[in-house]
Amino acid sequence: MIDILFVLLVFFIVSTAFKKPRDVLHIELPTVHDIPSDQVIEPRSKITLDALGNITLDSLQVPEGLLESYLQAYQKQNPNRKLELEADRNIPLERLLKVWESLTKAGIQIKDVPARIKVAN
Repeated sequence: MIDILFVLLVFFIVSTAFKKPRDVLHIELPTVHDIPSDQVIEPRSKITLDALGNITLDSLQVPEGLLESYLQAYQKQNPNRKLELEADRNIPLERLLKVWESLTKAGIQIKDVPARIKVAN
């Protein structure tokens, strides 16, 4: 009986495949260079994401988790004003997705909010 258990133990030790740690996928967001122009087609308000993950709507600092309600109030005060998203290159993609989710929940279509990624010079 011990011989059988020993053979089984050796079999399981030899046939066990140890998992390797997964590699982290680094996603580099595409960038577009600004084209200088003398003409502003329509002024837009900015939603800014800095490298630390802080969010500002125009010049107003938005507390964590309240972006959706701030956007709804902003849309009521400025119904015809368009938005644009300006994000730092070093923010996590998850943070950017949360902002897009807040825009959607506030009734703003993501396709109407162009995104610009700030690249350090």
